[in-house]
Amino acid sequence: MNALYEKYKDDVEFLLVYIREAHPTDGRQVPVNEREGILLPTAKTLEQKEEHATQCVLKLDIKFTTLVDNLDNQVELNYTAFPDRLYLIGKDGRVAWKGRPGPRGFRPAELEAAIQKELAR
Repeated sequence: MNALYEKYKDDVEFLLVYIREAHPTDGRQVPVNEREGILLPTAKTLEQKEEHATQCVLKLDIKFTTLVDNLDNQVELNYTAFPDRLYLIGKDGRVAWKGRPGPRGFRPAELEAAIQKELAR
């Protein structure tokens, strides 16, 4: 995603919305998180969620703006975003492209094709 950001940052606003920890320690933990030391409980406060988002940004070296969903997870619910999903909002403010749910559906190359199509409009 950082490569797409660098390529299109003058024409497209990139945002990451941190919704919630996909594998919290008080939920379904996965071995890769244990190996990499990603051991975060479900956030109980907005401050905890913001700290989790900060750790995510640092771990993944995200170069663009990151926002944090509220504790009610309204962005996650409105965009069916769990565990992760790519969207392109068009010039008209409507969804121009919606990727499939991640991680298997997380396909930046498809997003890039949608960006090129939208910019050509």
